[in-house]
Amino acid sequence: MREINIRDIKKSAVELISDNWGLVTAGNAEKFNTMTISWGGLGEIWGKDAVFIFIRPQRYTYEFIEKEDIFTLSFYGNEYKDALKICGSKSGRDIDKVAATDLTPVFADGGVTFEQAEYTLVCRKMASQFIDPKGFEDEAIEKNYAAGDYHKVYIGEILKVYAK
Repeated sequence: MREINIRDIKKSAVELISDNWGLVTAGNAEKFNTMTISWGGLGEIWGKDAVFIFIRPQRYTYEFIEKEDIFTLSFYGNEYKDALKICGSKSGRDIDKVAATDLTPVFADGGVTFEQAEYTLVCRKMASQFIDPKGFEDEAIEKNYAAGDYHKVYIGEILKVYAK
């Protein structure tokens, strides 16, 4: 992994997150969990390069991101789509995702990423808050939250960016 500037990534945030998906990983070298993300964004807030991600409280990764200040977002080529499907559909409470996917953990800058990642963003939590259903102005609430299981939104400052 070599450190790069976030502006050197030539793929759009929509392509990275929505089209290709990614992994959000939280924890430490002793214990961590990862899950697939397909919602989120990259941008700027409060004068800092930042990420915006969404995690439901019933996800195992939620426990880790709540405990740690550092988390990573990592993005992969299409050849890893099956691994990302496993990380998004299976719980780390039930399976060893590293063994199930053959992803190789790498510990860097207080976070966990994977050797196979094309890009890794090391992030520090700046803010978090549950989505408030009163804030919805269209049918998205019925479509995405029929069970009332609202995501928690995390805003993270991008501290470092690595490329393969």
